[in-house]
Amino acid sequence: MKYCSTRGKEKNLTFKQVLFAGYSGDGGLYMPESVPKITEKELKEWSTLSYKELVFTIARRFIDEEEIPSNDLKEVVFTSLKRFRVPEVVRIEKLDGGLNIIELFHGVTLAFKDLALSVVGGLLNYFLKKDNAHITAVVGTSGDTGSAAIESIRGLECMDIVVLLPHGRCTKVQELQMTTVIEDNVHVYCVDGNSDELDEPIKKAFLDTDFVAANKIISINSINWGRILAQVAHYFYSYYQLCESVGSPVQLVVPTGAAGNITGGSLASAMGLPITLVAAVNTNDIVRRTLQGGDFSIKENVVQTFASAMDIQMPYNVERILFHFTGNDTKRVKELMNKFEKEGKVSIPNDVMKAMKEVIVGSLAVDNDHITEIMKKVLNKHNYLLCPHTATAVAYHFQQTDNSIPRGYIATASPAKFPEAVIKAGAEPVTEGVAHLENLPTKFTWMKKGDDWYSMLRTKIEEITAKKSRK
Repeated sequence: MKYCSTRGKEKNLTFKQVLFAGYSGDGGLYMPESVPKITEKELKEWSTLSYKELVFTIARRFIDEEEIPSNDLKEVVFTSLKRFRVPEVVRIEKLDGGLNIIELFHGVTLAFKDLALSVVGGLLNYFLKKDNAHITAVVGTSGDTGSAAIESIRGLECMDIVVLLPHGRCTKVQELQMTTVIEDNVHVYCVDGNSDELDEPIKKAFLDTDFVAANKIISINSINWGRILAQVAHYFYSYYQLCESVGSPVQLVVPTGAAGNITGGSLASAMGLPITLVAAVNTNDIVRRTLQGGDFSIKENVVQTFASAMDIQMPYNVERILFHFTGNDTKRVKELMNKFEKEGKVSIPNDVMKAMKEVIVGSLAVDNDHITEIMKKVLNKHNYLLCPHTATAVAYHFQQTDNSIPRGYIATASPAKFPEAVIKAGAEPVTEGVAHLENLPTKFTWMKKGDDWYSMLRTKIEEITAKKSRK
């Protein structure tokens, strides 16, 4: 298995090379040069596997044995997924009327990011220990990614992590999950800006290839291919729990921000999993406009919503989706992305839209009032409390009259992380797993308006490098 940049400059790369990279040198993202197909026999055989076994089996298709032997890979995966509150890791609640909630939030930080980042942290640690090396992970977060990334790295000798979070635009719980981590290898910045704005100094740093090489920095946002790979597994697991018989179709509705999760679903489909996808977004609807009519354009500033992890206007994994549905046409992807980056807009060609719509068959945008309305409706009807992100997906359930195929709704986080939305929906806040945060000491640095965020980020990374070189 080899990897390439979506814009074509870099090819024939190993899994290890792309795992330890952020953006490619041409500004693109990394993807496999081909997607491994599974046979009908394998599709049936895999149906008996646990979630952990599926992660290992799928990862084996994307990582050569020469890079990580099977025994080592299995140990990394199984060890990485030990810190989950339910033994099956992913749990599915089958409510009346075909409302199937796919709970991906049983990890340490109560969000689906724990699934992939636990595995990515384990893979990074595996290679670094073998090489006796150190890296610094740099993460921009809109809410959940930062805390999950911190949990995968905190306390490790071979890694430091620098996290930029949008102060006041996450929930208080999300922010405390990051600012209350006091290990020496964790460095948190509270940024006076939104998620797209804080991504700018990070991308600028990654585009300086000499700086990246000198300081050994990587990204473990969904920029990182390892994140996408690990997310393929929960589509297979969900399918097997919901299908009427192996080989029959299932539809999965996905809350969508930077589009990494739905990219994983698209790859699962390409491998041979008989699923279709629906993308659910909040008021920041660039993904819906892209998928519905090919309008990939930035229309306005980021709007703050209850579904804060989706409060973005630059869903960078759309580039991976374009690469996939152009048939890996790097020239076309480069042209489209160059135009988008220059003008803030580009129209997706009709043939690409046609291919995309065969897999991603629908999309919807849900505003704050509708989010809390859905939360209240499901609570009253099913005595089940949704998080606001999950509510954007479940809104699709109430629009449907065709229930001829099973449909699952991906629950990306616990409602415990979103007390403001829960109260607005007329429920009591959930405190399980988060009540202790208020009493913990905090450690963070401000990045305020007018500060040179890029200079501050570079300085911190260089300080980490200098400190490690003295050891």
